[in-house]
Amino acid sequence: MPKDSRDSRYDILFEPMRIGPKLAKNRFFQVPHCNGGGYRDPSAVAEMRRTKAEGGWGVIFTEQTEIHPTSEITPFIEQHLWEDKDIPALAAMADAMKSHGALAGIQLAYSGINGPNLYSREVPLAVSGGPILTFTSDPVQARTMDREDIRNLRRWFRNAFRRSQTAGFDLICLYGAHGFGILQHFLSRATNQRTDEYGGSLENRSRFLREIVEEAREETKGELAISLRLSLHEAGSFGFSNAEVRDFIEMHAELPDIWDLAQGTWEACSGTSRFKPEGAQEDLVLGIKALTPRPVVGVGRFTSADAMVRQIRSGILDFIGAARPSIADPFLPKKIEEGRFDDIRECIGCNICVSGDMTGGISRCTQNTAFMEEWRKGWHPERARPKGASETVLIVGAGPSGLEAALQSAKRGYHVTLAEASATLGGRVARERLLPGLSAWGRVADFRTGQLAPLVNAEIYRESRLTADDVLAMGAQHVAIATGASWRRDAVARFHLHPIPTDPAMPVFCPDDIMAGGGPQGGRVALYDDDHFYMGSVIAEVLVARGCAVDFFTPAAKVAEWSENTLEQAIIMRRLLELGVKVQTGKVPDRIGKAEVTVACVWTGAEVQMRADAVVMVTSRSPHDGLYQDLRARRADWADAGVLSVKLIGDAAAPGPIAWATYAGRRFAEEIDTVDDAGDTPSFRREVAALEPLPVALAAMSG
Repeated sequence: MPKDSRDSRYDILFEPMRIGPKLAKNRFFQVPHCNGGGYRDPSAVAEMRRTKAEGGWGVIFTEQTEIHPTSEITPFIEQHLWEDKDIPALAAMADAMKSHGALAGIQLAYSGINGPNLYSREVPLAVSGGPILTFTSDPVQARTMDREDIRNLRRWFRNAFRRSQTAGFDLICLYGAHGFGILQHFLSRATNQRTDEYGGSLENRSRFLREIVEEAREETKGELAISLRLSLHEAGSFGFSNAEVRDFIEMHAELPDIWDLAQGTWEACSGTSRFKPEGAQEDLVLGIKALTPRPVVGVGRFTSADAMVRQIRSGILDFIGAARPSIADPFLPKKIEEGRFDDIRECIGCNICVSGDMTGGISRCTQNTAFMEEWRKGWHPERARPKGASETVLIVGAGPSGLEAALQSAKRGYHVTLAEASATLGGRVARERLLPGLSAWGRVADFRTGQLAPLVNAEIYRESRLTADDVLAMGAQHVAIATGASWRRDAVARFHLHPIPTDPAMPVFCPDDIMAGGGPQGGRVALYDDDHFYMGSVIAEVLVARGCAVDFFTPAAKVAEWSENTLEQAIIMRRLLELGVKVQTGKVPDRIGKAEVTVACVWTGAEVQMRADAVVMVTSRSPHDGLYQDLRARRADWADAGVLSVKLIGDAAAPGPIAWATYAGRRFAEEIDTVDDAGDTPSFRREVAALEPLPVALAAMSG
């Protein structure tokens, strides 16, 4: 869009900005972020970033790229730049990043005391030796680097600089943030206990960083820009504090070409919307720009164009850094430039994207169902494929899955009818958005209903509960049943596969009751969590706010243990303790009496009585698949009704997180009028590693 047709308030976001020897076309800066693809899925990762280039980002970075096999963080799947054979995959990514005029950046990392080397089996090397510091408590220690090791490390960085330039990158990011990079380990007194020229004073602790920046400029002949990514604050009495960060920047004001500042630990920097507002790091970064003539980029889950402009006009930042918002909407810059604010797919801060990296799986996004499927399935976040031969689609249920199915089907050109049994669109999201800290999740429903509203080929009917007769009478060619699920009120989940004995005199509730305003309004409540994600702790907050005394027990060793994958577990535990919730881990209900729950230890079986006025079960959910089963039973009637297919999708098929539901809706829409091979082949493209030739000695032995 020409400048004169853009709202002038946002012109500042689209000013070209110099970063050392390079010129960024605007201030939108996709900071490095992981995606679960890494070296395993190179084409998928490259195409994901090509989409961001198309969406208008000025600078786009890779995720963490490990420079040497003595520093790898299995089981996490990142990029490798260990040898020249790693260059082609990264070169393809650099080309994709630059395909629409963005600068291509690579984040180089040496993990030091964070790298257990479970794959390479190399001895870990650290600034100061000690147990490996990771999420997985690996029973491994790192050896303290001697001067020869440091010289080797400098050479390994030089190799990485050369390979990065050969691959075609414009910028190199030196990773020293979140406690993960060896640069932070040198700078921090918590991890640097050396007594030689690399330890002690801040000047000495900065020595290694100065050396490799100088060598980066020398190796690349000053042709690549250098970004330095630092944590703004490291907690603890020996941590690299915000005050020391400021001292360091003032001492080395012109060291990098751009300062990339991130908020403390990864958990703090990428906090969920439940616990962190937009722009949460502002106090830590405020005033740093005055210490250096170099530009500053920072993050804060920025989704508001006005908030971005304020950061720049207030002199806080020069570039708007984004990871999660760039995932939720790769076209965020273009939409701001074109004034299409209602079309922005705002990040909800749920951190499901992070869970892909944490679990070693491919990442996904609740809002952007095309994320990491751009190459694997050919999905695009904005462009819809033309429809097939059919004309009409009926979606039953307007929860996350039904809304996404309706939107994507209509965008493809089908005539869509969406029928919702209640008066409210959004399904589970409409209820969960009212819980403490989860209001941002309402964007899942708001975005999709807003996008559906102007489409002339999409009709929405509220308060329209359909029977099998109704569905068949409507004559739609393709039907999606997206009728959701309900929480169970018994103990059935992972530990108990069958209901437990329960006295009917004890009031027993589930999250649906609480969200509907029912359930305990006081008294002592036993809350059993065998779900292990966010719901148990959120319901506990609601109950405490109602004046209940809550006993929270779970068979797991940690409260909300799966939320470690969304970086929330420790925060949730702290929140519950601060609220006065009594937490018991490794405990399950054995039976429920009139006024007590018999609780058993999962390890010993020892039982204790827990007095309770009510019980709340946060366990598993039962799919609402009755309509689907009724339609399947009448399959003989489909042809006469003009029905070609009936699919069960989302929570109605298999309850899961909201991102699983939106993905199911997208998949339904994408697969209308496709040939169904009954699952005999994968539904996505994948890359299989090429076999290396046998070494000569092994070949001789095998012969």
